[in-house]
Amino acid sequence: MTSPMHNLGARLSPYAPVVLSLFRVVFGLLFLCHATSHLFGWPVPGQQAPVGVWPFFYAGVLELVTSLLIIFGLFTRIAAFIASGVMAFAFFTQHLPTGVIPMTNGGELAVLYCFAFFLLVFAGGGSLAIDTRLHSARGLARTRTA
Repeated sequence: MTSPMHNLGARLSPYAPVVLSLFRVVFGLLFLCHATSHLFGWPVPGQQAPVGVWPFFYAGVLELVTSLLIIFGLFTRIAAFIASGVMAFAFFTQHLPTGVIPMTNGGELAVLYCFAFFLLVFAGGGSLAIDTRLHSARGLARTRTA
């Protein structure tokens, strides 16, 4: 006899690749907002870093590039690895000096972003990523030539 939770898992499993793509796009869009705040002062005024100021301006550039790659699912694993590292760096340099606990040092979002992107390093971009489409097209081309 199977449990109701097992049945639920079996019914939801076919949707996991699409939901993973949705997760990737949502986190990428939220990360893009961080980038535009650091680089252009939008949507949060006052967070704009002056051009060339280390590390804030360069973090904004990395956030911009990686967020766009993650949103579109292009080089997802590499972009997510870099984005995860950017957020780990942000936590250790900006938040950890004021306390160890993320909820009290203002670093909770940095930790969440870090581990969400780390998940994408291992899970990939999902079924709606450009990476997946390119990989499928390459596999199809190989079978046609074989």
